[in-house]
Amino acid sequence: MSLWFGNLNYVFQALIATTFTWSITALGAAIVFFFKKINKNLMDAMLGFAAGVMIAASFFSLLSPAIEMANNLKMIPWLVTFIGFFLGGVLLFIGDKVFDKLIKKDNKNKIKRSLMLIFSITLHNIPEGLAVGVAFGALAYGIDGATLMASIMLAIGIGLQNFPEGTAVSVPLLRDGYSAKKAFFFGQLSGIVEPIAGIIGAILVVKIRFLLPFLLSFAAGAMIYVVVQELIPESQTNKKKDLMALFTMIGFSIMMILDIALS
Repeated sequence: MSLWFGNLNYVFQALIATTFTWSITALGAAIVFFFKKINKNLMDAMLGFAAGVMIAASFFSLLSPAIEMANNLKMIPWLVTFIGFFLGGVLLFIGDKVFDKLIKKDNKNKIKRSLMLIFSITLHNIPEGLAVGVAFGALAYGIDGATLMASIMLAIGIGLQNFPEGTAVSVPLLRDGYSAKKAFFFGQLSGIVEPIAGIIGAILVVKIRFLLPFLLSFAAGAMIYVVVQELIPESQTNKKKDLMALFTMIGFSIMMILDIALS
């Protein structure tokens, strides 16, 4: 890794990393300029790989450091991690229920359906940006599991799954009659919250140390919810389910090896 990046302030590192994840969302949204149909095998493989990376990151880069930090701060580790982890998942669960209800109320209204699609993807991107920001902010304390490379890999994993998310917004909008430019604009807009959430997460961790175990656990819970509710089910719609599962294993293994080797 570049010495220049490693010497940056943790908040600036989080900003750069989440700007990267946002740019991948934009790249996915830009598909509407080139293709009307995307290769499903490639998309599902990316989702499976990203799911594996995010599962491994949830434990090795988020929950494990949260447990250690809770111990160091004389907290009750199992209680702190449970509260943070569960709240992370519950937040997205509630968001999904609210938007499902809104969509059912006016399923024929294309404008409302489009807004709900954009907003729901945006909601999921907030904890993802927060997760990256918290991971980089945690580097300030030098705890086990919190390494620069692990944080970078987490950003890459989230970036990979942002590609199909950007596509998932822009392609339906194009199908609903939006121009390619408008479909792209709204597709990339769904990822703009990640740099904002990343900066907030990094600042909170660096400035308010006792929040770190909660925020790390919260980010882990939110990511696991996204993986279980969206990434794995979507990748398993592929006819080659076993191959997609293998990509999940590969993603997990790469993240696990990097975390353990560099911790």
